[in-house]
Amino acid sequence: MTDTPEKNDANEWDPSIYDELHRMAEKALAGERAGHSMQPTLLVNDAFLRLQDQRNVDPGDRSMMLAAGATIIRRLLVDYARQRKRQKRGGKDGRGIPLHVSVADNAKGLDVLILNDALEALAKELPRAARIVELKFFGGLKGEEIAEQLNISLRTVNNDWKFAKAWLYRELGPDDEND
Repeated sequence: MTDTPEKNDANEWDPSIYDELHRMAEKALAGERAGHSMQPTLLVNDAFLRLQDQRNVDPGDRSMMLAAGATIIRRLLVDYARQRKRQKRGGKDGRGIPLHVSVADNAKGLDVLILNDALEALAKELPRAARIVELKFFGGLKGEEIAEQLNISLRTVNNDWKFAKAWLYRELGPDDEND
């Protein structure tokens, strides 16, 4: 008998979770530049493997699985972008991020590293608002799904989302390409 929980067994999982993660990965990568070398299947396979290693994720809780999947996809995209940037040793530092769309809605030209830095700063002030942005941008979750996942009301989700958008807009500035 051990006190540490075992790794999740893939046989316990609802197969539709993998399909939903694949949909998230496809939409997340649709916003990337042409010729992007990361493929949705590679991204979702890596995310799925990392999800299986999560000890605090209940495979029977669809909402929890999708939220954890959104976080993992975000981290994988950020890691990939950092690696790509290191290889290039430089690059344009565009600050504008269109907040009316999400990665899941095919946001073109989204700089994942800039968004990640902004989310980390927001999380220091308002962790729940940062989590809501993460679930919307990277998970494509709807307000009701976010409310269920975070055990808060839909009204709270909407209020935090409005605040987070304003906060991010102030931090990141307008997207000059869309003005």
